[in-house]
Amino acid sequence: MAVLSCITIFPIKSLDGVERQEVTLLPTGPIAGDRRWALVDEQGKFVNGKRHAAVHRLRAKFSDDLRRVCFRVEGASRWHEFDLEKQRSELEGWLSQYFGFRVFLRTNATIGFPDDVEAPGPTVVAEASLREVGAYFGWSLPEVRARFRANLEISGTEPFWEDRLYGQAGEVVRFRIGEVILEGTNPCRRCVVPSRNPWTGEVMPEFAKRFADWRRTNLPAWAERSRFQDTFYRFVVNTRLVLEGAGRTLRVGDEVTLVEKLPR
Repeated sequence: MAVLSCITIFPIKSLDGVERQEVTLLPTGPIAGDRRWALVDEQGKFVNGKRHAAVHRLRAKFSDDLRRVCFRVEGASRWHEFDLEKQRSELEGWLSQYFGFRVFLRTNATIGFPDDVEAPGPTVVAEASLREVGAYFGWSLPEVRARFRANLEISGTEPFWEDRLYGQAGEVVRFRIGEVILEGTNPCRRCVVPSRNPWTGEVMPEFAKRFADWRRTNLPAWAERSRFQDTFYRFVVNTRLVLEGAGRTLRVGDEVTLVEKLPR
């Protein structure tokens, strides 16, 4: 039986995640608290792992209510604690000193800062898929998780089960997790982030090509191959929330079932 086995949110976009046993989805689709905050530069561009490898060396841990954050540079022992609302200027000053340019903290409690604004729901992957990736590249499960940063993990399935959650362009696959109904929209096109060690930023040479070649060879029969015409460097599935008649709370242990394929 497919079940929801792990929930991870990323309170500040691009920084460390937090595991939860239960979460609520916002009316707009994202998990409440996931990527609610983001770091930007003076031009308003995201300070993220795609543009700044130094992000990977920055550790972050959060209070249970997500109101406070502690930062530490990888390899250092001292943590620096800030209130995300009340000490924003102090936090921005510390981060600006770390990155070497001015950094600002932005917040959006309505939708957060999702990578896919058309499918801002939680990203989904099978635990078995993560283990397959880890076995091929020689990574532990925590390292694979940190590289690909999915919100929801499903256990009790075969590898690449998540490739059942999308159809052709213009189609969605509706599925249920507990009382929540989601629609899978597309396999996520990956950026440079998975190629980097999530704690040091060290780059694995030619990772995107190696991963795409491996994905092409191992793409399951149930995957909609037309969604990989531009590149096989795709992994994990983007979703959006269906509100009609559905709940908004996800819990570890919830059963996962496919419902139907629909026009988008």
